[in-house]
Amino acid sequence: MRRRTVLKALGWGIGGAAALGGGGFGAYWLAAKRDTVGKIAFDRALPIPALATPGTGAAGAKVFTLGLQPGETRFKDGPATRTWGVNGTYLGPTIRARRGDLVECAVRNGLDRETSLHWHGMRLPAAMDGGPHQTVRPGETWAPKWTVDQPAATLWYHPHVHGATGDHTYRGLTGLFIVDDDATDALNLPSRYGVDDIPLIVQDRAFDGANQFEQPVPLGGSLGVIGDEIVINGAIGPYFDVTTRLVRLRLLNGSNARMYNFGFSDDRRFALVATDGGLLATPWETDRLSLSPGERAEVVVAFTAGERVELRSYPSANGGALGRLDGFDDRFDLCQFRAAGALSDDTELPAVLGAAPDLAGQPVARERTFALASDRINGQAMAMDRIDFGVREGTVEVWEVTNDNGFLHNFHVHDVQFQVLAVDGGPPEPPLRGWKDTVLLVQGKRYRLAMRFSGHTDPNTPYMYHCHLLQHEDDGMMGQFVVLGEGEEVGAVGRKHHHS
Repeated sequence: MRRRTVLKALGWGIGGAAALGGGGFGAYWLAAKRDTVGKIAFDRALPIPALATPGTGAAGAKVFTLGLQPGETRFKDGPATRTWGVNGTYLGPTIRARRGDLVECAVRNGLDRETSLHWHGMRLPAAMDGGPHQTVRPGETWAPKWTVDQPAATLWYHPHVHGATGDHTYRGLTGLFIVDDDATDALNLPSRYGVDDIPLIVQDRAFDGANQFEQPVPLGGSLGVIGDEIVINGAIGPYFDVTTRLVRLRLLNGSNARMYNFGFSDDRRFALVATDGGLLATPWETDRLSLSPGERAEVVVAFTAGERVELRSYPSANGGALGRLDGFDDRFDLCQFRAAGALSDDTELPAVLGAAPDLAGQPVARERTFALASDRINGQAMAMDRIDFGVREGTVEVWEVTNDNGFLHNFHVHDVQFQVLAVDGGPPEPPLRGWKDTVLLVQGKRYRLAMRFSGHTDPNTPYMYHCHLLQHEDDGMMGQFVVLGEGEEVGAVGRKHHHS
């Protein structure tokens, strides 16, 4: 019986009362809250992931060479930590391409086991997706190729090996994939990478006494691995020197399980300008923004000359009675922003950013329901050789998704960006009104998601849908579907390796 199934049987669901069973566990619960506010030295400049430099391939393709390799990374005083990285020892370069570009990635596996790279949020053929059917054996190279055909957005890449996604991602195989387009370029948003357009890959990690990664799952916790230190772009407690009045932050929750509730130490307001799939129609002003694992957000924040302020993660209301065990009561200082004595001021926050999602009111070819509970979706655990259903290319479907067992989940769909039509019959909150590919599922609420499947068909090679809390995914909370062309029917799938 899986761990969360045991906890459910014991009555330890997030939404319910728990029999804590004695003073020992009660003391553990009281000590579980972490708070680093005022305790971080901010003594290291924020690393900015390098931009990958492409070569030129056939038909003008941009070719990105990505070497997956083991190494050692120094996060803190003492021994270096054994890590994995892409073209380095930890994390990977930021890949940048424009809508309309032909992209090819030469993914060389220099590790001692097979792995993969999945292009999270990207519209592309299923055989190029980098999911569990496109693993790369040690010493081999996988060369996916596709045309970028979606609006500007902050996407990312990470491993997607069935049963080992959490472990491989935790070791360090993560990077951003930024898509640009003409419409976004025409706006006067901050856009100088590493100057006023700053990537922030936010991850929690735990270290043992020898500075090696541990993967602790809290006693009584339900989300998976929860670390007690926060790493930003590979650094603990970094600072960033601000030289412009407006700064755009590209936030990625790259953790396996931890939720973040972002805000600043002085509670200043900032503008959400983009979610997973690209720009919102208009900016949304707030002082807090929650992201679950896999979600991204672009925010614009204003600074004043000479000031210092910290980006923090604040406690979250979504954890329920035992949320403290999974980090919902934690408070972390993440990164300090240090504004120069004089700031340039040549960008702006436009009142209108882009077009709102437009699937509401479209003809719906099929409605489907999905219940996430006990490491299963609709009662079934993931099976590599089972295609759960096929969708028809060019159609819109509405999926109603519910978290049905008292533990927090989220929901990610490959190949599409979806529109959140409604949450429990009401309009979605502002952070859910843009294009999304990953959405937090609050216990018991019904999420109606509209999505259009277009451009790529393959009756035998599936895309995934799953919880993006990586232990849940690895334990089986995942399914797969195919996109069918005219006259095609669901085929059969076998495990495939793509290499040269």
